[in-house]
Amino acid sequence: MKFFSPDCERVQIVDGQVNVPAIIDELTGTLSNEEPFYVMDIGDIVRKHQNWIEKMPRVVPHYAVKCNDAEVVCSTLAALGASFDCASKGEISKILGLGVAPERIIFANPMKPSSHLRYANANNVKTMTFDSDTELHKIRKLCPDAKLVLRIRCEAEKAQCPLGKKFGCDPVEEAPRLIKIVRSLDMDLVGISFHVGSGCADFPVYYKAISYARDLFDYAATLGYELNLLDIGGGFPGDVGTSIDEVAMIVNSALDKFFPDKSVRVISEPGRYYVASAFTLITCVQSKRVCLNAKTGTIDRMMYYLNDGVYASFNSILYDHQHPQPKLIGPAGRQGVRQHHLGADV
Repeated sequence: MKFFSPDCERVQIVDGQVNVPAIIDELTGTLSNEEPFYVMDIGDIVRKHQNWIEKMPRVVPHYAVKCNDAEVVCSTLAALGASFDCASKGEISKILGLGVAPERIIFANPMKPSSHLRYANANNVKTMTFDSDTELHKIRKLCPDAKLVLRIRCEAEKAQCPLGKKFGCDPVEEAPRLIKIVRSLDMDLVGISFHVGSGCADFPVYYKAISYARDLFDYAATLGYELNLLDIGGGFPGDVGTSIDEVAMIVNSALDKFFPDKSVRVISEPGRYYVASAFTLITCVQSKRVCLNAKTGTIDRMMYYLNDGVYASFNSILYDHQHPQPKLIGPAGRQGVRQHHLGADV
């Protein structure tokens, strides 16, 4: 068990057989409540990793560092043998700094700055995605021996963060043309990737995307390529109360049908799956405003002012369509205090 402040990663390790509520009670009683902090359950991440291996044994997880790049998260996953999806020079540097081999990193950003490409090339991070001819020519110039992974577009109808408008090429109209360009440039195409969207709630889309990938594996073979890598991206649920059982069943079924040959390496890019349920944010109410009904004088609602906000830990409200659910802690929370108002603004 660890806890740390969100602004500076001051980490304290708590040993022993304890649970998150007990740690929160202890910390809120001994620490100044002027600063918000997180409690991280490392065991939760370990259990998530074990669950993944059990449910999708063919799929090697490459943790999406962009989701939460806290060193304690990355070092834990590195120790468990996970690989990594990096989207920038900084993320690559952080993961290499943990002693992770370059071969365990995929540079999964279809639009990479030139300086980041140079850094990846200099540090032997060769596996990388692309989805346009412009990016392809840039890679050829700066990292000519790259192991290319073509990212296609196959977006879920229901996803918290759709990505199809930004990344991925059309698997039918554009992908074959790009594969031909790779062939004409005599570059090394090794696989196909896709991302159905972060926070996916349309699991059958994985089956459809994997079938598209099969078609492109076969097409590439007509041009002399023997692709050996399939990247099924992210989008896997990780919040408390969610499960990957359904999506795992769909993915495993699709792999058995379209990629029965175990020589094809299958990877994924889970992010929130690993960390969404492992972190608990503790904040305090600094002040409150009672909002009265102008006509009746009764309480309409309460406005609570916290020591954290949308420009820090709650940025997910603005950018990730999240709806945090507050839970009262401390003596009042243990006593189950009932609120006398109907709603609140946090």
